[in-house]
Amino acid sequence: MPDLSLHPEPSHGERRRGGDRRRRTIRSLLTGSINPRRRGPRRFRDGSIASTDWHEPHWLAVALIVLLLSVADALLTLTLVQHGAFEANPLMAAFLKDDPDHFAAVKIALTAGGVVLLTVVAKVRAFGRLPVSAILYGVLGAYAGLVGYELWLLRTIANS
Repeated sequence: MPDLSLHPEPSHGERRRGGDRRRRTIRSLLTGSINPRRRGPRRFRDGSIASTDWHEPHWLAVALIVLLLSVADALLTLTLVQHGAFEANPLMAAFLKDDPDHFAAVKIALTAGGVVLLTVVAKVRAFGRLPVSAILYGVLGAYAGLVGYELWLLRTIANS
């Protein structure tokens, strides 16, 4: 009769040495951060969030630039509002009416949350086709354009 037990005794052919490495959580996290094993999905069609241990360094740079542009956008928006402009986004306009500091904090926090999410899922394909990393680059371009537009508006106000 075959052995149907869930936890069979280790056979003499057991090749593992030492203890169970899954029990060393902190050590595993540090080792995985320094020397990641999975740089991409195991299978071609695997597109889950947990399919990679390591993210490309340039995505960190893109994320940081987006966050810096978000801070610049918040400061430029506050400056433009002081010169008579208005916030075009109705949600953010409501925060701006209450408290400018609260407006800036909410704006940067929302952007940071979105950027972290996009960076974590950068290798996943949205809607089965579009790499999420392309969306992250799109957000970077949009913020660069927005900050450029706000600088142009500020220069126009200063010249008039």
